Amino acid sequence: MLGEIATIAADRGVDLIVVAGDLFDVAAPSPEAEQVVFRALLDLAEAAPVLVVAGNHDNPRRLEAVAPLLELGRVTVVGAARRPDDGGMVRLGGLGVQIALLPWQSQRGIVTAADLFDRDAADQAISYEMRMRKLIGALTEGMSPDTVNVVVSHAMVHGAKDSGSERHAHIFGYAIPALAFPSSLSYVALGHLHRPQQVPAPAPVWYSGSPLQLDFGEVDDIKSVNFVTAEPGLPARVEPVPLTAGRRLVRLSGTVDDVLAEAGRVEDAWVKVELDEPARSGLADEIRSALPDVVDVTLVKPAAAERPVQGPQRLGRSPRELFSEYLIQRGVVDAGLEAMFGDLLEEAHET
Repeated sequence: MLGEIATIAADRGVDLIVVAGDLFDVAAPSPEAEQVVFRALLDLAEAAPVLVVAGNHDNPRRLEAVAPLLELGRVTVVGAARRPDDGGMVRLGGLGVQIALLPWQSQRGIVTAADLFDRDAADQAISYEMRMRKLIGALTEGMSPDTVNVVVSHAMVHGAKDSGSERHAHIFGYAIPALAFPSSLSYVALGHLHRPQQVPAPAPVWYSGSPLQLDFGEVDDIKSVNFVTAEPGLPARVEPVPLTAGRRLVRLSGTVDDVLAEAGRVEDAWVKVELDEPARSGLADEIRSALPDVVDVTLVKPAAAERPVQGPQRLGRSPRELFSEYLIQRGVVDAGLEAMFGDLLEEAHET
C-alpha cells in the first residue's frame, strides 16, 4: 500500500505531499515498524517534499529526534505545536504555498487538573476549543491572499463521522468546530478519523482517512489518498484516488454452509465470521481449516439466549442432567461436549 501511494505521487507529478499524523499505531513502535515508515517517507520524498505532523498515536519527542535526519531527505516533521516563525509555518516560495502545521493537541496539555476538579465536562470542552482556536489563528493570521494557504492538522472536528474503530477516548468530548478554520484557506488536510470524508465548512476541510482498513467496522470504506489542485484565492479541487493495494477485510455471516460457500470470494483478505449456528465444540476450528485467513469467529446469539433463564432445580438430579439442561438453555447442541463432561466427571470421582 505504501508503495502504491509513492507511485501515485510520482505518476501524477505532485508538488507537495502532506501526512496528517498517525504514522504509527503505538507511541513506542518496533524497529521494524520504524524502518517501514521512514523508508516510505523517503520514497514519497523522491516525488516531492513531504510535510508530516504527529498524531495522537505517535510519540512527538521520538519524531522530533529523527526530524533532522529526515530533513536531509526532504521530509519535514513537526511533533509538537510551534510558533509560525519556529517551524509552525512552512513557506514554499517557489510553489507559492504557505502551510500551517498543527500536530495533535492532547486535552491533557490544555485542560488542567484544577479544571477537572473545579469545572464540569462542558466547560472543559470549551477550554479545549478556545485553545485550539487560538493556535489555528496564530498559525494562519500571517497568510497572504496571494498564496495557496493550507493547514495540516491532526484533530477531531465536529460534524465528522468516525468508523467505530478509533479510540473513543480521543474522538469524543474534545473537538473543535469546522468554523475554527478561516474561510480564506485553500485546503485543510486532517488526520485522526479513519473514514475518508469532507467536513461541511466554509473552507475545503477533508479527512483523507486511513490508507488501510484497520477494523471490520471499515469493511465498506473505500480507502484513498486525496489529490488536491489549488490556486491562490480559490477553494481547492479535491479528487480522492482509490487505493487497491493491501489486504481487504471481509465479514461473512450465516450458517457454516453459507460461510463455506462464500470462501471463494475472500481470497487474500482477512475474514471475520459471524455464525448463526448452535454452539458446539470445534466449530471455530472447522471454519479455520476451510478459511485459513479467518481472524475471528463469533456466534450470533438467538434472542432467547439473551434473556435470563431460571436455573435448573438441582435437588435429586445428576450432574449430567444438569449440564445437559444448561447447554439446552444456551442453545448449545453438542453430544461430544456432553460426553467430555461425563468423562471429566468420572475422572474427578475416581480421583
